[in-house]
Amino acid sequence: MKAMILAAGYGKRLQPLTNKTPKPLLAVAGKPLLQHHIERLAAIGITDLVINTSWLAEQIETYFGDGSCFGVNITWSREPQPLETGGGLNKALPYLGDQPFLLINGDVWTDFSFLSALNYQLHADHCAWLLLVENPTHNLDGDFALSDSLISYQSQKKFTFSGISILRPQLIRDYVSRNSVDECFPLRDILKPAIEQQTVVGALHTGEWCDVGTVSRYEELNQRLGGQHKP
Repeated sequence: MKAMILAAGYGKRLQPLTNKTPKPLLAVAGKPLLQHHIERLAAIGITDLVINTSWLAEQIETYFGDGSCFGVNITWSREPQPLETGGGLNKALPYLGDQPFLLINGDVWTDFSFLSALNYQLHADHCAWLLLVENPTHNLDGDFALSDSLISYQSQKKFTFSGISILRPQLIRDYVSRNSVDECFPLRDILKPAIEQQTVVGALHTGEWCDVGTVSRYEELNQRLGGQHKP
């Protein structure tokens, strides 16, 4: 299985920390946030990675290089400007092949085991699998409902999308071919028709998860992890 890590954003809500340092290189528990993801993927044998970059891309690409020092092979998908999640995926499609791949938002911290995603077999009738979490205080209304493993919009009880998913590349190709899209668009636009067609499944993770999206959440996470340095 290949994995793609989204690392192209400006990190505007993390300013001034991200004025000169790209968000993926901000240290969490003693090492760059992106490095934690890479090391955890390498540890379970997912070594073929695609990472998109844009803001301060040179810093990220120079730090990780081709990935060999971390036990992986990295293909960089450079964006002249951030294309949002959907646009970034569409640009990276030539590198992702035809099989389902693991997608990870580069700005989340979690104890979710990527091994369970590696071992998950996406049913032929399903085009995506989403990992949901309990709603944090900054997203109390949630994003998606989950019933019998099926993702929908049809319930009062909703959970938050963790930023971790398994996608079929064909899902993206089909969406782009059927719609007049700008270069820049979000993943949620791709998922919406698939969810309405009941072809997206998911699971709930009840362990640790944090969207490292603001200065306060970044500082709280580091305080909570203390001196831990394990990936």
